[in-house]
Amino acid sequence: MKFFRLPFAGKLEIVLLTGILIGFCLIAQNVSVDLYRCGLILLMVSALLQTVAGNIPPDSRLVGTLLRLLLGLTIVAGVFAVGIWLVPILANLGNRPS
Repeated sequence: MKFFRLPFAGKLEIVLLTGILIGFCLIAQNVSVDLYRCGLILLMVSALLQTVAGNIPPDSRLVGTLLRLLLGLTIVAGVFAVGIWLVPILANLGNRPS
């Protein structure tokens, strides 16, 4: 199979895109709430990882891919942390007396 000859980054992108599609299918079904929850979690995790993995060159090997993935997730976590820290400050800007 051609899939097993791909570098790790290429395989990771295919797996994450498949996870996104499966997550959408699980969200679209209306039989089980538990399947809906699993689909929502799968979709959120796959989409977050795909956001970072989409910026990794597809010909990267295992170690390079994991290092870039870790760096990208650290940057995303930092952006989220700064956003969470800034929300109360920005929300109170209009409430201060002049």
